[in-house]
Amino acid sequence: MKPMTRRMFTGALASGAALSLLPKGVLAKDIVKATNVVLVHGLFADGSCWSDVIGRLQATGLNVTSVQNPLTTLPEAVAAAKRVLDRQEGPTVLVGHSFSGMIVTEVGVHPNVSSLVYIAARAPDAGEDYTALAKTYPTPPATAGIVFDGDEGRLTEQAFLHDFAGDVAEKQAKILYAVQAPFNKALLAGKTTQAAWRSKPSFYAVSKNDRTINPDLERFMAKRMGAKTIELESSHVSMISQPKAVAALILEAAGMGTKG
Repeated sequence: MKPMTRRMFTGALASGAALSLLPKGVLAKDIVKATNVVLVHGLFADGSCWSDVIGRLQATGLNVTSVQNPLTTLPEAVAAAKRVLDRQEGPTVLVGHSFSGMIVTEVGVHPNVSSLVYIAARAPDAGEDYTALAKTYPTPPATAGIVFDGDEGRLTEQAFLHDFAGDVAEKQAKILYAVQAPFNKALLAGKTTQAAWRSKPSFYAVSKNDRTINPDLERFMAKRMGAKTIELESSHVSMISQPKAVAALILEAAGMGTKG
C-alpha cells in the first residue's frame, strides 16, 4: 500500500471533521492512520521523559520525535513544536504531557496533525484563563513546591519526588530531578488562541493519583473535549511509571488499535 500523501491526508481529515466535533467518545472510523508521533514534554522535565514510550512506538514502525520544549514563553514553545510538525510527512499524532497540553491545544490545528493525545495535561479552550479554571478545584500539593530564582522556576526535591513522580522508584526519580529543566515565569502567563480539540479526534489519560494537576480537573477537561478517556493508577508522570498504557493510548490515536 502506498503511503498517504499530504493532499490525501488533508481530504481524509476534512471528511471526518464534523464527527470529531461531536461531544462523544472518538470512534475508530474517525481516526486517520498515522505514520508519525510528536511528543511534547511539560514543566520540570525534558524530552527524555518519553524514552520508555518512544521505544514501544518505534517498535510498531512509527516515526517518533520528542520536542525539546524551551519552557520560555508559550509562543516560543509553540514555535518549537511547529517546526517539528512542519518536518513530518503524513498524518501525525501530537501528544502532550502536563503544561504542554497548552502547546497541543494551540498548535494542534496544524494540517499534519491527525489526532491529539493529552497525558495528565492542560486542555484550555481558546482564550481561556487556565489558572482561573484550575482555581475552581482544590490546589494540588506540588504547587507549594515550586520555587523561583528570579524568573526561573523549578520544583524542590521533596515536591519532585513525592508530588510529581510519586510512583517512580526513588533512584530513578532522583535522576529525573537532577535533569529537570527550569521554566521561565513568563511561560505561565500565556493563553491559547485556538482549541485544536474542537476539530481533531482527542484522547486523554487521567492520572488518578496526580498531585501536580487535580485529577478532577483532568476529568473535566477530558469530558469537555469529548475525548476517549482512560484512567491510570499513576502519579503525574504516567509516561514514566506506566509507559505501556500510555503507548497503547497513543497507538489507538494513531489508528493502530492497542498494539505494543
